[in-house]
Amino acid sequence: MRAAENDLTCPYSRIKGPMRERREDPSTHYGVHKSTTAQWNIQLLNHGIGELRCSSRAAPRPGERFLAGVTDPVCRAAVLKGSSVLRVSCLRLRARPARSCPAVIGSGDGYYSHRPKEKVRVDSNNENSVPKDFENIDNSNFGARSQPQRRTPSQHKDRLQEKARVAAGWKDHGPGLSKSSNEVIQYGGGAKGVAGPPAPPGRNRTYVGGPRTPGAGQPHHRSQQPPQLRHHHQQQGKRPATAAPEIKYDQPPKCEISGKEAISALSRAKTKECRQQIAEVYCRHKEGQLMPEKVSRYCPLEGKANVNVQWEDDSSEAVPPSPIRIAFVLVVHGRASRQLQRLFKAIYHTSHFYYIHVDQRSNYLHRQVVALASQYPNVRVTPWRMSTIWGGASLLTMYLQSMQDLLAMSDWSWDFFINLSAADYPIRANNQLVAFLSKYRDMNFIKSHGRDNARFIRKQGLDRLFFECDTHMWRLGDRRIPEGVSVDGGSDWFLLNRKFVEYVINSQDNLVTSMKRFYSYTLLPAESFFHTVLENSPHCESMVDNNLRITNWNRKLGCKCQYKHIVDWCGCSPNDFKPPDFHRFQQTARPTFFARKFEASVNQEIINQLDGFLFGNLPSGTPALKAYWENLYDEPDGVHSLTDAQLTHFHAFARMGLVRAASSLQGDPNDSSCRYFPMGHLVSVHLYFLSDRFQGYLVRHHATNLATSKLETLETWVMPKKAFKFANPPSTFSRLQFAEIGTEWDAKERMFRNFGGLMGPMEEPVGMQKWGKGANVTVTVVWIDPTNVIAATYDILIDVSAEFTHYRPPLNLPLRPGVWTVRVLHHWSAVAETRFLITPLAYSKHQPIRQEDALKFHNGPAKNSYMEQSFHGLNPVLNIPVHLGQVEAAKRNAGLTGAELERWVDSLVGEMWSAVDVCATGPSACPVMQACAKTMWSSLSPDPKSQLGPPRANGRIR
Repeated sequence: MRAAENDLTCPYSRIKGPMRERREDPSTHYGVHKSTTAQWNIQLLNHGIGELRCSSRAAPRPGERFLAGVTDPVCRAAVLKGSSVLRVSCLRLRARPARSCPAVIGSGDGYYSHRPKEKVRVDSNNENSVPKDFENIDNSNFGARSQPQRRTPSQHKDRLQEKARVAAGWKDHGPGLSKSSNEVIQYGGGAKGVAGPPAPPGRNRTYVGGPRTPGAGQPHHRSQQPPQLRHHHQQQGKRPATAAPEIKYDQPPKCEISGKEAISALSRAKTKECRQQIAEVYCRHKEGQLMPEKVSRYCPLEGKANVNVQWEDDSSEAVPPSPIRIAFVLVVHGRASRQLQRLFKAIYHTSHFYYIHVDQRSNYLHRQVVALASQYPNVRVTPWRMSTIWGGASLLTMYLQSMQDLLAMSDWSWDFFINLSAADYPIRANNQLVAFLSKYRDMNFIKSHGRDNARFIRKQGLDRLFFECDTHMWRLGDRRIPEGVSVDGGSDWFLLNRKFVEYVINSQDNLVTSMKRFYSYTLLPAESFFHTVLENSPHCESMVDNNLRITNWNRKLGCKCQYKHIVDWCGCSPNDFKPPDFHRFQQTARPTFFARKFEASVNQEIINQLDGFLFGNLPSGTPALKAYWENLYDEPDGVHSLTDAQLTHFHAFARMGLVRAASSLQGDPNDSSCRYFPMGHLVSVHLYFLSDRFQGYLVRHHATNLATSKLETLETWVMPKKAFKFANPPSTFSRLQFAEIGTEWDAKERMFRNFGGLMGPMEEPVGMQKWGKGANVTVTVVWIDPTNVIAATYDILIDVSAEFTHYRPPLNLPLRPGVWTVRVLHHWSAVAETRFLITPLAYSKHQPIRQEDALKFHNGPAKNSYMEQSFHGLNPVLNIPVHLGQVEAAKRNAGLTGAELERWVDSLVGEMWSAVDVCATGPSACPVMQACAKTMWSSLSPDPKSQLGPPRANGRIR
């Protein structure tokens, strides 16, 4: 093959360096050399990878022969396609002598790339919380939760690949090779997929690969990797192997603990109490004292009941002669009090009852709920609280205790038990629900999984022993399903009649008592306990396989194993509804009265649409229809509930508000009526959204007026400045739509939960890019610190169908404070850049930072090296000069404390944020200061859509 077929050009004409022939063992550096030579080594193609680099000397001449041994036409085309750095993944290639090409960059600046793959997540309407393709997911235990989340999933993938080879041989459509996913995730921070060969030690240029469509110049097949190929660029985040720590108990275990899962759980548990409990449970199970072996079945039917109910969507809302009364159990957590109030308004009626459990960790929401309950006689708050973790046994315990409480309330005569979360919302009127349930008052509405039972048991982990402590669900080993009963399960959202609830709570028969024992040590017990008891009980003929809800399952996005930090298993979560989903609520194929999930911080417009559909639109001119506020901090929470980075930012925002207030004097130096001195800690912090767009933070704080020496409470609105911009002149590359850097990336909703990107030096930021449609392309991403040190650079393969990509480069911490820049390049030409702020910490452990801590956090990483390898050779290529003055200033600033540190913080925060407005919560000496209640933006401004009031004559609030 001749180079003339696909000419190569080289953008590195400015770089000087020698050129020489060189061969290298592919098992050492994989063809990337520390000298100024880069090389194409055909031997590497046997491992599925090839790389060609060119630089200072002239571009390859037409007719020059490269890769004479490459015969596969797809591989050959891919090899010679592209620009300065070429990659290909090919099979069935034979080793040939290597040929050389001039080097790309000077000594020590080689880099290597790999392409991870993401699992196919097939969407499903089955109502349960584990992935459909659970058999392809490793549900093993993980390392200590206290460690930084720099995971090395290559081991995980190696295990899966080995299993696949042993079972049926590796297939092109294996679990690690996605053909349709739109997400591209890095291999270094929890990626789901198979990657190519590893980088050599010290080579930190990372290739972030995404799903590829067959064709489009990309080989669809993958090479099998020899065992010696591993991902070395991840090793910098790992500690040297050490002996397992000695596990300490208050009392020695009563048996020998030999199970690897139990040992793993014991090594990761935080408290002695939890370790002691794990050991006791394990030993009891080992001795056969924990699980029932056989359980009685009392259902007269063979198999599962299949009761059909008639559904008329346009049924009359007329009240039936003897209407049922509902006990709504609201299970809530978090801080979204206004969304909870909207839900309460939508479902409230004086005829029903409302029992609310607030998670033990959600004190702010509990205070709001207690205030809500004081206004209505048919609303009560549980006098006890639990930390109900996802998948935990505590959730079932909470439901059983709530049922017991409701049965004990003699003044509450209810007929149906319905559980809801704050993320639920009604999609039909209350009268329709009452009419329907009154017609089927003897039925129980519960959604089954709809799959093969044996597969459901394996998928759900029902054949595994779990135990909850330290707010974590630990997997301890295997167990057997009791004989005699049919195990069922599905959704943990249900509608149960009072007769069945009484049976579950009061019955002492073998079925109920045995199932309570069994499900006390079960993952996701609420998704199976009520199903199994109902199907095997005397009430089995009352089962309707429908929980009267629509759940927004999108398993391709929702099954990211996002709960592994609290559960030793892999789970899914539904997506939030958005306006394009509205038509789904109007389906008439089956009876439905509720939908989930909704999050006003993600999209409030869909809730507004539902409100208008159910109750009619609010009057024109009603304030705050498009606005949403969500509390992030409240003074009774205490500053310990904030991170040091948050505390630093919020105080800086408050000071920005005081500067804004002083500027309203229009420069009169003799007037101090609008000048303030900050006092004490914060009063509250709210997130502010308008038309479903984040508008910034609202910080309420105390300040002393310098004219009157009186304390006033002000609220400051700060908004982030625009950080993303396209290159000027614009690039011809048009697929990139947006890029952002942040933390708390939500892969399900494709957004950062750390709104505005409040980051300190110890954060691990993620780079996100949003793409439009177009051909498959490769782009380069470069991270630049405030002193123009190139911290990381990597390539991303953008699939034709990709919408979002995200990657967390494994940077050494701490990050240098200041404004960072991330550039996106195509063919090494600038496409766009975005900036983000790493703010120096004014607080350490919630106290003003001391100089020794400031020097530790603000000096950047050791030896100014963010990775094992330096990328300084790229600075002249990218025209990024390093100024000695910047470096010296950074060193001086690193030791600042007190007022000097605050001034540095304020100057940096002012580069990325602006104070939009400030208001007073009460009387103010500043004549131009507006009252917060009269603004349109303050958290104290009117919000009729979520504000509660007394019931009307028809028994409803809304």
